[in-house]
Amino acid sequence: MGQEKIAVSRLERAGKLVNTGAKVGANYMKHYARQLVNTEGSRETLEKENAKDIYEAFSELKGGPLKVAQMLSMGDQVLPKAYTDQFALAQNQVSPLSLPLIQKTFRKSFGKNPEELFEEFSPEAVNAASIGQVHKGKIKDQYYAIKLQYPGVASSLQSDLRMIAPVATRVLGFKKSEITPYLAEVESKLMEETNYRKELENARVIIEGCKQIKGLVFPDFLPELSNDRVLTMTWLDGQSLSDWLTTKPTQAQRNQIGQYLWDFYQHQIHNLLVVHADPHPGNFIITDSFELGIIDFGCVKYLPKAFHDSYLELLKAGQNTSSNDFSSALTDLELMHADDSEKDRKLILEIFQNMFQLVGKPFYSESFDFGDDAYFKQIYDQGEALSRDSSLRGLTARGSRHFIYFNRTYFGLYQLLNQLQAVVEIKTGRAKK
Repeated sequence: MGQEKIAVSRLERAGKLVNTGAKVGANYMKHYARQLVNTEGSRETLEKENAKDIYEAFSELKGGPLKVAQMLSMGDQVLPKAYTDQFALAQNQVSPLSLPLIQKTFRKSFGKNPEELFEEFSPEAVNAASIGQVHKGKIKDQYYAIKLQYPGVASSLQSDLRMIAPVATRVLGFKKSEITPYLAEVESKLMEETNYRKELENARVIIEGCKQIKGLVFPDFLPELSNDRVLTMTWLDGQSLSDWLTTKPTQAQRNQIGQYLWDFYQHQIHNLLVVHADPHPGNFIITDSFELGIIDFGCVKYLPKAFHDSYLELLKAGQNTSSNDFSSALTDLELMHADDSEKDRKLILEIFQNMFQLVGKPFYSESFDFGDDAYFKQIYDQGEALSRDSSLRGLTARGSRHFIYFNRTYFGLYQLLNQLQAVVEIKTGRAKK
């Protein structure tokens, strides 16, 4: 049975978050009690209990909190495994809405129940995620995917994020004033994701700009059955990327899908300056004709030319990261500040030299094996070492706000290619030595 009600008012939602905080506190009390008799496994148990309680609350609230969980699930180099395993459910295993609530939403949007608008309509969601759920409908001989937004998501999103923000400042160890631009960037993009008219506009930009790329297929949209809270598009037959991988495709097939992904993203970044910034497996379909279908356009990042050009300077610097061009690009991207002390400048330069040589490694080869797990372990180990480095604690928050979704895009793309174990030809976007 689907979820009958979502807490909409700020008071209800705040109460749910406070109650979750109390549960987490109780879990810590149990953790300390367990430590008295058995230290082994106690921390792991605590993390599992906290992850479960936090996820259950976020799942019930949906919207902003659940979207944050979805984003965090893609960062398994940051959070303990118990959290990423639990939060990964936010991708496609969220409790769906009940039929009466679905019908109410359609009547409010179109004055009719969905059964009156479609010749066939699945009363049960075929997919449920953080901001909305998807149903399958049919008109004449055409099947459609109908994305339906959860009630109250848009109106509660800002207050939800502002209740979560103090936790972020404590966890990250920065002053509120330092991370305000980054929180504003996240809030702005999440607000865009609650506007399905904006998603339709984003889809048209991406589809028009990428339609010539080999191996890609996109849905067509039905504007007359779409608005701010409902989005209707043609149904693409196939399997999600995750499900397709369970069929044990050949290495050649993995490489081909990986190439489609790589070409799709490099073309957007370097030619369109617009990028599909939510590269998780649930947003891609392997069609019956072995094409890569892109089915979600809610999170699209428009890249300022100055940001892109400075990033390109980092690529052009190649592996000679000690060049003046590399240092200038760091300054342009706000990774190095004009008022940094000489000691801090040396520290920052060393950090980004090491980081860029590692993360940028694929760009300096004719082809790259993203199935090399040792390479990804190096990335995770480097991130963990930086998080423990006491010399970094005095540094202010830094980096252009545009890095938030740009880095999310690249990290997500690398993860997808690693899951595919794909060997990719580095064509578009390959740095010149």
